[in-house]
Amino acid sequence: MVRALALLCVLSPALASADTFKLFAEVHGGGMYGQGLSGTQKDSAFFAKSPNGTYGALIGGEFLFLDAWIQHHQYTDGSRLTTWTQFGAGIHTTFDTGDEQEKKEHTGGYIEMGTGLWFGIGTGQQVMPPLDNAQLSDKGFLLEGRLGLGKHLNKIFDLGFVVPVGYGFYFKNGAANNTDNQYRGWQVEALLALRANIRLL
Repeated sequence: MVRALALLCVLSPALASADTFKLFAEVHGGGMYGQGLSGTQKDSAFFAKSPNGTYGALIGGEFLFLDAWIQHHQYTDGSRLTTWTQFGAGIHTTFDTGDEQEKKEHTGGYIEMGTGLWFGIGTGQQVMPPLDNAQLSDKGFLLEGRLGLGKHLNKIFDLGFVVPVGYGFYFKNGAANNTDNQYRGWQVEALLALRANIRLL
C-alpha cells in the first residue's frame, strides 16, 4: 500500500493541486487501533495499550509534493490518557475534484494521499511539563501511509476525513540496542481533520 501511494504521488503531479509552497495546520479527532506484532515487548506495545479515542494536531510545510510534519496526538477513554508526538518527512499530493470553477475558487472536493518516515516518542500518561526522559515510555521509527478525502470550504480551510496506517520498529525507554526493549507493531487511525492552509507560492 505504501509503495502504491508513493508511486501515485510521484507520477501524477499534473493532476494534483497547483500549490508550490504552503504552510498548514490541522486539528484532529477520531479513533485509533493498534497491535504489537513481534519482539519481546509486543504484548506491551504503545498503540495496543493506549486508549482508542484520539484528538490532536499537526503542523507542516509543503514544497511541491515534499512535506515535513510535526504531529501530537493524545489517546483517551475519559479516565486514562497517553500521548504520542512524531516528526516526519515524506511525499504528499492532493487531487482536486469538481468542475474548473470549483477548482479555481477552492470550493470543490479533494482526494489526498501520501507516505512518510517518522520518529516518535510516547508517554504512558499525561505529560507533566517540562517533559524529561523519565516521562517517556516508548520511542520508535515508523513508515506511514495515509489516504483522505474532503471538501475545500474556501481558499484557506478544508474539512476532511483521513486514515493514516503505520508500521514501525519501537523500543521501550532505555537502551535502543537492548533486544529486551524492542518490538514491532502497526496502528491505524480514522480522523476527522480541519485544515488551515497558508499558500505562499
